[in-house]
Amino acid sequence: MLDKIRSKICEVKDFPKPGIGFKDITPVVQDAATYKYVIDRLAAWGKKKKPQLIAGIESRGFLFAAPIAHKLGLGMSIIRKKGKLPRKTVSVRAPNEYAVEHFEMHADSIQPGERVLIIDDLIATGSSSVSAIDLVNKLEGKVVGFAALVELSFLKGVENIKKAHPEVDIFALIKFEE
Repeated sequence: MLDKIRSKICEVKDFPKPGIGFKDITPVVQDAATYKYVIDRLAAWGKKKKPQLIAGIESRGFLFAAPIAHKLGLGMSIIRKKGKLPRKTVSVRAPNEYAVEHFEMHADSIQPGERVLIIDDLIATGSSSVSAIDLVNKLEGKVVGFAALVELSFLKGVENIKKAHPEVDIFALIKFEE
């Protein structure tokens, strides 16, 4: 099944800018059986971490975080780009491969000490992942894991996350070496 999932992920050359090979995961979520398998696998890994809350990263991370939260019977908090949340927020600087942005969460979205599993679609350089972990920590949550569908291992993102947050377990279902 992992080979089937890998074959569904399309590379789009020079998107969103020249030199980038964008991994398009939309064919994975368009196929019901594949999507279900991915959610089941990510949820099974996450369940072992005993989270109390799922946090999803805007926007493709929501495609995985929401069904995982539902499957585990948990609530979900959202990590969004600056200026998209209507109430009082807490923010962190979130540089990524394309720009320097900021991530925000509602100030009341995580309770102190709450066990949080962060979900995203893809780990590239790890910078967005580190920022998301920093944000949950800033809200006094305890990050018990970080899971994604894809890891672009040639960009050393997991290594960068581990440097910043060695206490966080990381899981990616599919790895691309190049």
